[in-house]
Amino acid sequence: MPGPSSPAASLVGRFLVAAPSMPDERFRKSVVFLCKHDDDGALGIIVNNSVDDLPLGQVYKQLGIDVPPTGAARPVLFGGPVEPSRGLVLHSADYKREETLLIEGGLALTASVEILKDMADGSGPQNAWLALGHSGWAPGQLDREMQDNAWLVVEGDAELVFDADFAAKWQRALDRLGGKGGAGGRFDLASFSPESGRA
Repeated sequence: MPGPSSPAASLVGRFLVAAPSMPDERFRKSVVFLCKHDDDGALGIIVNNSVDDLPLGQVYKQLGIDVPPTGAARPVLFGGPVEPSRGLVLHSADYKREETLLIEGGLALTASVEILKDMADGSGPQNAWLALGHSGWAPGQLDREMQDNAWLVVEGDAELVFDADFAAKWQRALDRLGGKGGAGGRFDLASFSPESGRA
């Protein structure tokens, strides 16, 4: 049962940005788009890390789907360490199947080979990333990690989700925090202290 200091409000549709003090190497400098956050736990997709040497066209070939001339070289996301062989498609909400999970902010998540077939033939969503694996948290786990200052919460948006410049996403997400104080510009990492009262 959430207490008064826990984030009872869902963080769905927001970014979890790994704080500079992130203790888990697997999430260092990661930007996670949160797709689900409720009493059963949380699920997100890392949107700034790709699977090395695995373009989308290769996945199509492995699944026996005709490879389209466009999009075949598009990277496949490393969505997180949970179920790394399972594919999930994070996409714009202009496409929906029965099993699609609609997410705040005009995005959606679909786990189906049918969406990949539709993407290959041009009838899929306008914007999409195939992610292998996802990031998952047991009930209360994400709340504890946030209390430990492992994550910073930033408003999510489709533009940053679908941007292909993975190297710049972490800093761009942090910069959104820098703009909240009125100063704008880049987020100053030196001003972020993982512990209060530290000199």
